[in-house]
Amino acid sequence: MSIINAMVRGLASAGIPPNVLTLIGVTINLGCGVLFGFGEFFWAGIVLIFANLFDMLDGGVARLSGRVTKYGSFLDSTLDRLSDMGSFMGIMIFYARLTEFHSTLNVFLAGAGMIASVLVSYTTARSEGLGVKANVGFLQRPERVVLFIIGALSTWNWHSEHFLANRMPQVLWVLAIGSMWTLVQRMVYIRRELRAMDEVSPAE
Repeated sequence: MSIINAMVRGLASAGIPPNVLTLIGVTINLGCGVLFGFGEFFWAGIVLIFANLFDMLDGGVARLSGRVTKYGSFLDSTLDRLSDMGSFMGIMIFYARLTEFHSTLNVFLAGAGMIASVLVSYTTARSEGLGVKANVGFLQRPERVVLFIIGALSTWNWHSEHFLANRMPQVLWVLAIGSMWTLVQRMVYIRRELRAMDEVSPAE
């Protein structure tokens, strides 16, 4: 963390706007999606690690430089969704291509994971508008990023028979089921909190 803190201090001192860091981060993340689409999973994982440094830097720079704004928070959370979808789309495109690795099941799992992850974010944003903060659940964005990286870095050789190699299909199962489960968890939590608020309101 000392390295990250040093980078934050350096960027803040240089006067780099936090929103610029956010835009650089999403651009690199979309590049990861392109690499996934071409089957360069290992390099996508390497780039994904680098890209997500910006997720740690933009907020730190904003706080240190006194540039924390509501729009900056909105932009960051919105572009995080775009980054996630870029990776999912790249993986879907790769497995949809007519190659020896074509897999309709993997396309479906990536699509299910993408839909569920977007809905998880939507339920959180919508509930916050109703006064409920619902950052709960099994599989949130940091966990999704780590899973993407694990699946990508395991694919250093498509024809390797090593038991740790080519684990993206297993990762897609975890992403699809875990994201759906997290969506259910949040909906149940939000329902409980909103009902509690409705019960308190008449007494006020």
